[in-house]
Amino acid sequence: MRSVMRSKIHNARVTEANLAYVGSITIDEDLVDMVGLWPGERVMVVSNTSGARLETYVIAGPRGSGAMCVNGAAAHLIGKDEQIIVMGFEMTDKPIEPKVILVNDDNRFVRWLAEEAFVAA
Repeated sequence: MRSVMRSKIHNARVTEANLAYVGSITIDEDLVDMVGLWPGERVMVVSNTSGARLETYVIAGPRGSGAMCVNGAAAHLIGKDEQIIVMGFEMTDKPIEPKVILVNDDNRFVRWLAEEAFVAA
């Protein structure tokens, strides 16, 4: 079994960093559905802005809201307006084709990213 990337939201912008929240990352439910994430699923969040990396879990936010809210202690590492990547992984014994999307600064779907973008040249 290998842990492989299954889901990726690329270049999202953090719309809120809420220290007072119990924990997690709140993501617009439209984006959650597009890449096949589940509420409660563990994800890795990487900041393109600061280089910070953390693991947390998904909470589905309001559909069409563009929500990308870093909550709880994670807000110490990744703040509002940072550009991030959110990745979900799967344990499998077979290769899988990940669902990878690029979003704009408003966290709206721009396009699917090709699997070839993740294969070493």
